[in-house]
Amino acid sequence: MNQSFVNPTEEELSLVAAFRKPIWDKFQKAVRDYRLIEENDKIAVCISGGKDSMLLAVCMQRLQRYSRIPFQVVYLVMNPGYTEENIAQIQKNAERLKLPVEVFETAILHSVNQAEKHPCFLCSKLRRGALYQKAQSLGCNKIALGHHFDDVIETILMGMLYGSQIQTMMPKLFSENYENMQVIRPLYLIREQDIIQWSQAHALHFLRCACRVTQNADAPTGKRAEIKQLLQKLRAVNPAVDMNIFRSMENVNLKTLISYHIGEQRHHFLDDYAEGITNRGTRTGTGRKSSQNH
Repeated sequence: MNQSFVNPTEEELSLVAAFRKPIWDKFQKAVRDYRLIEENDKIAVCISGGKDSMLLAVCMQRLQRYSRIPFQVVYLVMNPGYTEENIAQIQKNAERLKLPVEVFETAILHSVNQAEKHPCFLCSKLRRGALYQKAQSLGCNKIALGHHFDDVIETILMGMLYGSQIQTMMPKLFSENYENMQVIRPLYLIREQDIIQWSQAHALHFLRCACRVTQNADAPTGKRAEIKQLLQKLRAVNPAVDMNIFRSMENVNLKTLISYHIGEQRHHFLDDYAEGITNRGTRTGTGRKSSQNH
């Protein structure tokens, strides 16, 4: 059924009423500023069953209903081996939100349960591959994921503190393994707390984590949980810390970096240091390919 002929739900209408400023305006800004959606796109909205992906689906449904840019949307729910209760909860929410979801089966959780090391990394990798394959088989050229602003901030800090690198979660990027396929993140500018408030305002109950590895945990664990706790402490001292971290990725001065690389092309500040400070960092593609010893 064409979604333009489906009456909007109360949850959808609230996006342009009570939650216009924290959610809908920021959703539209991300779509517009990062050029996430283009004419004749066919986008697979990937629904995990959590609050983020469900909100993403409702936002995409609203946008398609009134957008001047013609594009198609399919709502994919991958069942990696959830319990019957979890699948029932996802389908219940989809029906309430009038989302025409398509469920497809995989055995990912079974494979993950056999892994002795890094089960979360393996699960993420297998899920992404399955989503790419399904979306491609349906003729989609983009998949939309529900990562939000807090995910971006946490990823930046995790890369610095645990990965010895400066990088961010991009609002869109091309797949390296699936030709002509892109990932987009329309919730890129939306705060997690605003998503929580939207779901609480409508008494919606979503899956927190349906993975057998973590479903019995009393609280989130791992490096990302540590970063969340660190950010909470930093906010108490500086409420603007999140935006400062985000803006830092938009204000990188290459002249102040010891080294940087674009792919395998590396540049070290000593490469052109003798030319003077006014020339440093102005050249591109002239650095060493893999040199790191100075």
